[in-house]
Amino acid sequence: MRNLKPYNILLLALVAVWVKTVVIHLMSFDLGIETFTQHLILWLSPLSFLCLAFGVAFLFKKARNRNLYILATILVLDIILYGNVGFYRFYTDFVTIPVLSQTSNFGDLGSSIAEILSWTDIFFFIDFFIVAIAIKLVKDQQDTFTFRKRFALASIAVAGLVFAVNLYYAEQERPQLLTRSFDRVLLVKNLGVYNYHLYDIYTQTKASTQRAMANSDELVEIQNYATANKASINEEMFGKYEGRNVIFVSMESLQSFVINQEMNGHIVTPFLNSLTQDKDTYYFSDFYHQTGLGKTSDSEFIVENGFLGSGNGAAFFTNGENTYTGMSGVLSDNGYYTSVLHPNNKSFWNRDRMYQSLGVDHFYDIDAYTIGEGQSVGWGMKDIPFFEQSAQILADSPQPFASRLITLTNHHPFELDEEDKLIPEYDSNSGTLNRYFQTVRYMDESLKVFFEQLKTQGIYDNSIIVMYGDHYGISELHHKAMAKYLGKEELTAYDHALLQSVPLFIHIPGSNDGQEITKTSGQIDIRPTVLHLLGISTANDVQFGDDLFSEEHDGIVPFRDGRIITSDYVFTQDVCYDRATGEEVEKAVCEPAFEKSGAVLNYSDQLISLDLLRFYEQHQDISPQTNTQ
Repeated sequence: MRNLKPYNILLLALVAVWVKTVVIHLMSFDLGIETFTQHLILWLSPLSFLCLAFGVAFLFKKARNRNLYILATILVLDIILYGNVGFYRFYTDFVTIPVLSQTSNFGDLGSSIAEILSWTDIFFFIDFFIVAIAIKLVKDQQDTFTFRKRFALASIAVAGLVFAVNLYYAEQERPQLLTRSFDRVLLVKNLGVYNYHLYDIYTQTKASTQRAMANSDELVEIQNYATANKASINEEMFGKYEGRNVIFVSMESLQSFVINQEMNGHIVTPFLNSLTQDKDTYYFSDFYHQTGLGKTSDSEFIVENGFLGSGNGAAFFTNGENTYTGMSGVLSDNGYYTSVLHPNNKSFWNRDRMYQSLGVDHFYDIDAYTIGEGQSVGWGMKDIPFFEQSAQILADSPQPFASRLITLTNHHPFELDEEDKLIPEYDSNSGTLNRYFQTVRYMDESLKVFFEQLKTQGIYDNSIIVMYGDHYGISELHHKAMAKYLGKEELTAYDHALLQSVPLFIHIPGSNDGQEITKTSGQIDIRPTVLHLLGISTANDVQFGDDLFSEEHDGIVPFRDGRIITSDYVFTQDVCYDRATGEEVEKAVCEPAFEKSGAVLNYSDQLISLDLLRFYEQHQDISPQTNTQ
């Protein structure tokens, strides 16, 4: 023990960071730690990394240099941990290497960042202050190289042993943890934040190497799969609305739980409610967003391409220069003028570059709008004036056109000027949820105004209007408040999965065949559905969605984080539930959905990370399978 005296500060630092890390994992992340084994993994997971990180300190001969290294190490680890906490509060997810390239967005997050920070967060750095004070009070002693070398080797051995035990128990809890890593929450739960980041660095490095070595044979496999699994078309609907304009409206943060519902006696979405009964509207009531870290940009990506976004960040940022066969480019090739209208900076989410890759003809950004007094919102322009000016832009566009409009007002932290509040706040313990109903009500009113403007401009009757929620607005961090609103004692992982439902409306003036369609579906299905309504074949396209009007639509919705929802089952957090009852069932029951979900996730990742669609033109007719379209 005498030989350990020179390392009192080092041991204090390791224990302080270790305990604080475990406490933060428990208090700041919803990891679902319940069993003894899960608690054991929680304590083991940071220890292996910390033994390595602080083991380097044994190599410093002078106590002063060693202490400086220890403080620097603690500070870096604190920043990593706190960065993940802040990110988790906003996205309920963890930082990846590609996300770090999105720092240009942070300046535009404004009030959203302010909402998730607190002065009490200073306690996340308590280990740094404890060790710094100890260094001032304790006189550290010198030692010999022999002891330093032995302790350094011992720390490596301990780190390896702890990691091996950690991985053994993690594999017992989650088989194939490192090969089916779609869920970063599971990775952090079983590896800890620090080891998760090492794994992330490894996978990103591996992906970069694979991209350089990729060839067209890899696209052949994916295209064959896509062709073999395409649903047949609905002959009656195919080409029924050929030549019409298409207006896509991305409804910011809109979830289905507000549709046809009230909040303390106040109707939240009166206009959208009317569309659910409208003779010209197809309302898809069991439709889900499938976005990941890219949120709105992910929804754009999915709708354009018919496959999921990146599992490691926003593809708009990480792979904006890739080759894509976007729906905008396909429509442009078929005589459409394509555009996106969004009153924000053109570089936000790298949209100006990504839209070129997707084949968008023109991007009307904030410079295309006149923002009068009282018309601005934290993220750009309020929805009502945005729609009013956008209707004029559409009226002046060459026809037929296909344009996507992206709303802004119903965005976290859901704040409105007093004159825009059409209903009062809710009365839960969550200010976020309380304000959410007000901003949703405002957006609903803006959509009503938009329809009126389209009629005034004379472009309503010859258009198809596709409106969809882009992603969730209320995260699982507000479960207590959501449980109150939904009249439940608490919300489970099963409940949270189903709350990812967002509305989809396909409004076709004059169709006179509107109805509610209850089949389970997702954003990945929008691309083939719209193209088929216009009479444009997707027979050779590399996409994984199905025409929503096809009788063969399979109703399996894979999520970016590994969740799966079907008409019969819900798979989330490694548990299979009977959808009708919410009761846990044998995991094998969900197995039939795993195959498709795994293929869509893996193939989507390959298409993006390896940029495989650069080989598309020379191989678009290679698939040997019989085409059903």
